[in-house]
Amino acid sequence: MILLVAVTGRDCSQLIARLQALLPEIDVQFWSECTDYEAVEFVLAWNAPADLWPKLVNLKAVSSFGAGVDSIDLTKIAAHIPVVRIVDDNLANDMAEYVLGHVLAHKLRLKEYYLKQSAGTWKPKRAYSHQHVGILGYGELGKASAKRLLANGFQVSAWSNSEKHDVEVSTYYSQQGLDDMLGQIDYLVCLLPLNQHTQGIINKSLLGKLQSHAVLINVARGKHVVDEDLLEALNSEQLRGATLDVFSEEPLPQAHPYWSHQKVTLTPHCAAISDLESVSLQIAGNAKRLTEGKELINQVDRTKGY
Repeated sequence: MILLVAVTGRDCSQLIARLQALLPEIDVQFWSECTDYEAVEFVLAWNAPADLWPKLVNLKAVSSFGAGVDSIDLTKIAAHIPVVRIVDDNLANDMAEYVLGHVLAHKLRLKEYYLKQSAGTWKPKRAYSHQHVGILGYGELGKASAKRLLANGFQVSAWSNSEKHDVEVSTYYSQQGLDDMLGQIDYLVCLLPLNQHTQGIINKSLLGKLQSHAVLINVARGKHVVDEDLLEALNSEQLRGATLDVFSEEPLPQAHPYWSHQKVTLTPHCAAISDLESVSLQIAGNAKRLTEGKELINQVDRTKGY
């Protein structure tokens, strides 16, 4: 059996070395150096080449290299083949810390003061009083972020695809629920999975339902946002600011207006970076389960995309 690492755009040498150490009985290979595609039964994928999938005639399982599966073209993988994802507790903690940090940064006007420092301007102001955070997507990452925000005195609401209940968080679902939440909140945090229903959800219509002092924090996927609509909202003062960690094209092209926009805080997809050891253990665990004929953990519901 070959476990094929089909992860593009990054150095996979340490990952492959760790998987080889954890799986001495399994042949771990990098996709571009594969010696026998017919022997591949397990693929670890992230933006794998499109022409790879038809070669894998004996494929039995696919694992995403991240918490989401939007980097995998599920239409190229037979319906009976299980697809799994990474679930990392450290990832949730890191995400919660990032979200809290950037909500506080906007509340405390830190971007404004960075710009004043560059201009040599001394002009103190009170911090904003806004305390209500709305979260799009109430899965593991959303719940971890809500818990951290609540512990720091923020009011939290959350919207999800299906009805959920939480004694400390006001929960919403359905289009009407989303509309109801948007008009109340001061900060909108996107933690949605990316699928056909959520792509482009942060658009002119949605942004127009927020209060003019509201701030967007997108830590999910770049394709959730219609860039032109967000820029228009920022330029017309329909939105106070935005923190963006993810983009439709990564790395973000140097000519993109986000780089120089005074109302945008930009980070390079670093809100929550998976720990190599944790990821390797989960991948190796599922590879072993496959060889033993056991059900894989953290399987994805393809109809939901998570």
